[in-house]
Amino acid sequence: MWGVVRSTRLRTPSSLLARLLFPPLLSPPLLSPPPLLRQPIRQLAAKQVKGQKKGHQKVKVNADKQEVEIRKRMTVAELARAMNKDADHVFEALLNTPAESQTLEEEEVLEERWIKEVVTRSGMKYRWARLAQEKERENRDASRRVLAPASLRPRPPVVTIMGHVDHGKTSLLDALRRSQLVEQEAGGITQHIGAFLVALPTGEQITFLDTPGHAAFTSMRARGANATDIIILVVAADDGVMNQTVESIQHAKNARVPVIVAVNKCDKPQAEPERVARELLEHGVVGEEHGGDVQVIPVSALKGDNLMLLAEATVALAEVLELKADPGGPVEGVVIESRTDRGKGAVASVIVQQGTLRRGCVLVAGRSWAKVRFLFDEQDKALEEAGPSRAVQVVGWKDLPSAGEELLEVESEQRAREVVEWRSYEEEQAQLKEEHKVIQERQQEHQERYQEQRQSTAHLSWRQRKAALYRANRQQAAMRPSEKTEKNQHCLPLIVKGDVDGSVEAILGLLESYDAHDQCQMELVHFGVGEISEKDVNLAETFSGSIYGFNVSASKSILRLAEKKGVQIHLHNIIYKLIDGLKEELSSTLPALLSHNVLGEAAVLAVFQVSVGKKKVLVAGCRVRSGLLDRRMRFRLLRDQETLWEGSLTALKHHKDDVQKVGTGVECGLSLDTALEFSPGDVIVCYEEVSQPQVIAWDPGF
Repeated sequence: MWGVVRSTRLRTPSSLLARLLFPPLLSPPLLSPPPLLRQPIRQLAAKQVKGQKKGHQKVKVNADKQEVEIRKRMTVAELARAMNKDADHVFEALLNTPAESQTLEEEEVLEERWIKEVVTRSGMKYRWARLAQEKERENRDASRRVLAPASLRPRPPVVTIMGHVDHGKTSLLDALRRSQLVEQEAGGITQHIGAFLVALPTGEQITFLDTPGHAAFTSMRARGANATDIIILVVAADDGVMNQTVESIQHAKNARVPVIVAVNKCDKPQAEPERVARELLEHGVVGEEHGGDVQVIPVSALKGDNLMLLAEATVALAEVLELKADPGGPVEGVVIESRTDRGKGAVASVIVQQGTLRRGCVLVAGRSWAKVRFLFDEQDKALEEAGPSRAVQVVGWKDLPSAGEELLEVESEQRAREVVEWRSYEEEQAQLKEEHKVIQERQQEHQERYQEQRQSTAHLSWRQRKAALYRANRQQAAMRPSEKTEKNQHCLPLIVKGDVDGSVEAILGLLESYDAHDQCQMELVHFGVGEISEKDVNLAETFSGSIYGFNVSASKSILRLAEKKGVQIHLHNIIYKLIDGLKEELSSTLPALLSHNVLGEAAVLAVFQVSVGKKKVLVAGCRVRSGLLDRRMRFRLLRDQETLWEGSLTALKHHKDDVQKVGTGVECGLSLDTALEFSPGDVIVCYEEVSQPQVIAWDPGF
C-alpha cells in the first residue's frame, strides 16, 4: 500500500521540484509515512464486524455522569461550588424558568425543585447528602467537689462593705485597719473593688471587700455581694437612705447574705440615726430595736467611735453562721478583679473559698487558666500560700480572666487546656444556635416578601412580570454593595481602655444605656485592659474614632503618634468625668440648631409701583408696629398667619432716603428680593437666625 503511495508521489512533481521538496538529506521521511496518514490506513485495514454496515463504526459512550451532592436550602453559591462551576452557570441553567434567575443573588436560597433542575440541565446526576451526625463530645468541664463534713475547719468571715457614694465606706475600712486608703482614691471616691485582711486586737481575722458606691459600679457591688458571708451596710446619719443604699439592700436579698447596718457620721450635728432606722424599715431592713434581727450600730469612722463594737458584732454573727472550709482539698474560689501589670503580666485578685492556694497550682477561671508563679497580698508582699477566706493576687495567667469567674484547681496543665477548650466549644455552640435562629428568621422574612411580590405580579404575563421586577429592582441591582449604605455623618467610634476588668465592665454597662442613636450613632470599636498602645491609636485612626482611658496612662511616644494621626486621647481617673467628657464629644458632632429671634414687625398699609430703570418694582408702604426693621436681617411675609415668603430686602426707605434701620411707629417703604404681590393687612416680620449648639439627649443616670 505504502509502495503505491510513494511511487505516485515521486512521479507527480518535476525533477527540479522534487529536488527542492525532497532533497537527498531528507529522504528518510519518504521511507516512512507521515503519522497523520498511517492511522486512517490502519483503520481502513481493520477487520469488519459481521452485521455492521460498511463505513459505520460503533463508538462506546461513557454513561457515567458527574454526581452532585445536594441538600435542602442550598444557596446559589453553594450549588455552584458543589457542581464545580461558577454562579453564572447556575443563573444560565435557570433561564426561561419561573425561578426568575435575573433577580437572584448568589446568597439566595433555592427551592428543592430548582436545585434538581439546575443539576439535570447541566448533564449531571444528583444525590442527597447524608446528614453527618456529629458525635456528642464528652463533657470535660471542671466543677466544684462535694465536701466531706469531717474535713471542714472554721474559717474567717468575708465581709463586704456596701452603701451609697460618699457615705464613708472606705473611711470606715481605714479606721478598722489603720490605713489611709481614702487619700489614695481619685476624687475621694472608691472606683475599684478592693480586698483586705484585717486583724482585730482580739486576734480574729476578717477579710473585707470594699465596693464602690457610685451608680456606675452596679456590677461590682453585685459581685461583692455574691462573694461574701456578711454585708456591712454603711448609711450616713446626715444623709439617710439613698439610691445605692437601696440597691445594696436588694443585692444582699438576692444573694441571701445577712446584713449589719453601720450608721456612720454620727458625730455630725445634723446626724439623725433614728430617721435612718425609719427609712430602712421602708425597705425591709428591720433593726433589733424595732423587733427585727438586723444589728444597727451607730459609728463614727472619723473619730473611731464604736468601731470595736462593730467588729465584735461581725465576729459574733460569723460564729452564728458557723463558717467552715476544707483547707486540704483542691482550691476553689472566685475572681473579684483582674488587671494587666507592666512587670507581672496578667494579675487576678481572688478570694480562696476552699483548699490552700500555693505556688505551682494549676487554676482555671472561665476560659482562662494559670500555673501560679507568684502570690501577693494586698500590700504586694510575696506569699507562699493562702488558705480559705484569704484574698490574694495571683500571677501566671495565660489570658486575663473576667471578674466574677469561678476559680477551680485542676490536676495538670493538660487538664486545664481541656477545660478551657470545652468551655470555648460550649460558648461557640451557644453562639451558633443564636446565629442559626437569626438566619432562619431572616430567611422566613425574605420568603414572605418574595411570596408577596410574586402574588402582586401573578396576574401579569411572563414578560410583563420580568419588566415589572426589573423596574422595581434596577436601582438596587445597579448599585454596588459598598454603595448601598451611606456613612452616617453623626457617628462616634470609641475605643475604651481601663486599668482593671471591673472598670471596663462598669464603663461598658454605662455605654449600653446609650439611647440617643437618632442624634448620633455611638460605635464601640474595641475595649480592653491595659495602657493605651500603638495598636489602639492605629485602630482609632482607621475608624476615625476617639480613645477613652480610665485610670491608665499613655506614653509620650503614643501621645505624639496620636497627635500626628489626628486621634484624640481622653484620659480620666474619675468615672463621671469620663462620661461627661464623652457627652461633650457626642454633642460636638451634632449640627447647630437654628432659632429665629424676632426683632420687629410692620403692617402693610398700601401697595404701589416704582420704576427702576425700565423695570417696575412693587413697593409696600408699611408702619413699624413693634421693635425695629434692620435691612441686614432676614424677613418673613405673613398673610392670615400663613408664611408666603422668607428672604431679604432689596431696598428699605424712609421718605426718599435709603435707611439701614426703621424703629417703632415710623413709616417706610420696602421691596423684596422676589416678585410677590403685597396686600394691605400683610405683616412683615424681621428676625435674625441664631445658632445654638445641640446637647446630646443621653442620660446615663447620674
